[in-house]
Amino acid sequence: MKVSKKVLKLISLEQKIAMITGAASGIGLATARRLAEAGANVAMLDIDEISGKEAVREVRKIGGQAKFYRCDVTSNSDCKKTAEDVYKEFGKIDILFNNAGVIKRKNAVDLSEEEWDLVLNVNLKAVYLLSHHVIPYMIRNGGGRIINTGSGWGLRGGADAAAYCTAKGGVVNLTRAMAIDFGKQNIRVNCVCPGDTDTPLLHEEALQLGKEVKEFMRKAAERPLQRVGVPDDIANAVLYLASDMSSWVTGAILVVDGGGLA
Repeated sequence: MKVSKKVLKLISLEQKIAMITGAASGIGLATARRLAEAGANVAMLDIDEISGKEAVREVRKIGGQAKFYRCDVTSNSDCKKTAEDVYKEFGKIDILFNNAGVIKRKNAVDLSEEEWDLVLNVNLKAVYLLSHHVIPYMIRNGGGRIINTGSGWGLRGGADAAAYCTAKGGVVNLTRAMAIDFGKQNIRVNCVCPGDTDTPLLHEEALQLGKEVKEFMRKAAERPLQRVGVPDDIANAVLYLASDMSSWVTGAILVVDGGGLA
């Protein structure tokens, strides 16, 4: 039996406009590809202009419609201008994937104030800033979907990651708060919490801890499904939350970690 048109329609993002932060690599790039494959036009945001433009070319190679926007997600003025630019270009914003992230593997004593501010600003403040500027456009167009990238460490503590755990815990509860506040405007807000995923960020963690990357990755695979995640694992979850397959899902925290938290 062929896949029914009803099911294909549920997962389709045709004529949808999606904004993705941290889109130059890792989970952001994989999600840009996946949403484009589902039919969305993708606005790809990153502070790394060279890698961002290359990421756009990757999405276009598979037939997707994509455009790069340089945006410092910790800057209110950058977020405001980028939201305005995307809205002017496409006429609406249907999906916002707040994904940009950074980590500093230090405890509260070793962590400097500057490092604390960086991690909180990129991982948490940026979610607020872009949501602050995008939600009014979503309301204007009758609704939207916001997906925030949390972490398993937003649901439990972790060693030598004080700022990161704090930021991701904030993302989890900010997700719930926004879901409550904007449900009446038909805006669904959900959070995907990845476990260890094979991205440049995970490799950077190994280096910060002085670990050999191969051994670090082997230890990270010690979970029920016996592997680390790949960016597509998270991208698939984001597609579910962005599509009509999840039409009655809001305020949810979706853990995608191969059973690590279990």
